Amino acid sequence: MSLPLLLGPVRPVPLSAINPVAQLTAILVVLPVLLVSGDLLTPSLLLAAELCLFPAAGLTTPRAVLARTWPLLLGAAGVAWVNVLFGDDGNGWLDGVAVAVRVLALALPGVLLVASTDPVRLADALTLHWRVSTRFAYGALAALRLVPLLAAEWQTIRLARRARGVAAGRNPAAAVRLFTSTAFALLVGAVRRGGRLATAMDARGFDSGHARTNARGSVWHRRDTLFTVGAVAVCVAAVATGVVVGTWEPVFA
Repeated sequence: MSLPLLLGPVRPVPLSAINPVAQLTAILVVLPVLLVSGDLLTPSLLLAAELCLFPAAGLTTPRAVLARTWPLLLGAAGVAWVNVLFGDDGNGWLDGVAVAVRVLALALPGVLLVASTDPVRLADALTLHWRVSTRFAYGALAALRLVPLLAAEWQTIRLARRARGVAAGRNPAAAVRLFTSTAFALLVGAVRRGGRLATAMDARGFDSGHARTNARGSVWHRRDTLFTVGAVAVCVAAVATGVVVGTWEPVFA
C-alpha cells in the first residue's frame, strides 16, 4: 500500500460533514477510557461502535478497510502474541485478545479521521477552534503533504539503482545494506526539502508573529456537538455495561 492512500486528497463522505475538531474531541474522550479499561468487554463495545462508522467514512468494502488497517491488524496480532508468550498466568490468550482489541480501538479513530478529513480542513479547524499556532498547524500540514512525495522518491531511488544493476538479489546482507543506503539518501533529500519548505513558509510570513486571517473558515454546527455528546454517551454505556456484567477491571486496580 502506498502512502498517498493514507495522506492524499480525501473525497467527500458522510463523516466529512463532522468538524475535524469534533472528531479529535471524540478521540480524546475515548482515549482515557481505553487506557484505563483492562477487561475485554469495554474495549470490544467501543471497537464495535467505531466499526459502525466505517461506512460513513467511505470504507464500505473489505478491500478498502484492509488497505487502511492492515498495519494495525499486524501490530495488534503481534501485541497479542507477545502477551500470550510472556503472560504469567493461565489467561494468556484472553489477556492477549483484550490487549489486541484495545490497540485496535485506540487506533481506528485515527483511521476514520484520516479517511474522512481533508488535512487543510483539519489545520483550519485547529487554528480557529483550538487556537493552535498557525505556524505549527500549517507547518504540520505542509509536512504531511510531503509524505507522498517521499514515498514516490523512495520508489524512484529503488528503480534508478535497479536500472544501474544495483540489486541485492537473494543475499540478505546485501538487501540490508541496500535498504540502509536508500533510506540514508531519502533522509538527506527530506532534510534539504524541509529546509527549503521552512524558508518558503517564513518568506510568506508564518514567522512574523502577527495574527493571520483564514479565508476558508471552520464552522461548529449542532451536529458536531451531537457527535461529541454521542462519543461521551458510548463511553459511559460501555463502562456501565462492564460494571453491570461484572467484567469491568481497571488496569490500575
